[in-house]
Amino acid sequence: MTKKDEQALAAAVEEIRAFCASNADPAIVKKYAKYFKEGYDGYGVSREIWESPARKQLSDGYRERFGLKGLLDLGDRLFESGKYEEGSFAIVSIKPLLGDFTPDTFQRIGGWLETGVRNWAHTDVICGELLSPSLKSGAWSHRELEAWRQSDSRWRRRAVPVSLLGLISIAPTSDLLEFIRPLMLDSERVVHQGLGWFLRELWKKDRAPVEAFLLEWKDTAPRLIFQYATEKMTPDQKARFRKSRA
Repeated sequence: MTKKDEQALAAAVEEIRAFCASNADPAIVKKYAKYFKEGYDGYGVSREIWESPARKQLSDGYRERFGLKGLLDLGDRLFESGKYEEGSFAIVSIKPLLGDFTPDTFQRIGGWLETGVRNWAHTDVICGELLSPSLKSGAWSHRELEAWRQSDSRWRRRAVPVSLLGLISIAPTSDLLEFIRPLMLDSERVVHQGLGWFLRELWKKDRAPVEAFLLEWKDTAPRLIFQYATEKMTPDQKARFRKSRA
């Protein structure tokens, strides 16, 4: 990267920070902090401001100025700060270029999850807006997520089942269940939530194999997975997946 490119990225970061700071509202930070057990570091930009032409104009300008590669570099810098809205700028700026993503793009985004993302909301937006649509369209194979299951980052591990939500309607249930199997004894709450969410949605499509899978794990996997996975079941159905007494 040239010195001129570095300067342009640095200027963009400062512009984004100035926009966020000028629209900061501590009351909004306080309102949303309760939803993040891991902590919430934000400016408190309102939804109205976030959806305003002024914010969209900034994102559009960065896309025109930097292109896909430059936006990935910009995202690296924005996620470094830990500020919620800065990471969100990275996501919304790159989303319109979804059709241009390559396998390298997805791995770069995986780097955001590995070292930059600090909360479930950014993880789930990255999955829902960027990763899941790409998996569903065939632009990227879910096999590329195999290494993510052993990542040191709990957010990257959570991204595996949450991204796979995009494949529920088209992939064989048995393949999806086997793919998440290595995560079923994960130690992190946020991963348990992601797994439970995925299993709940997969159960809606194909109940018998999901129930068999849950029965296999009911005495060993974390209970939070089952809390989420059985959320839409009747009380009698849920009773089948209670942990056996010793």
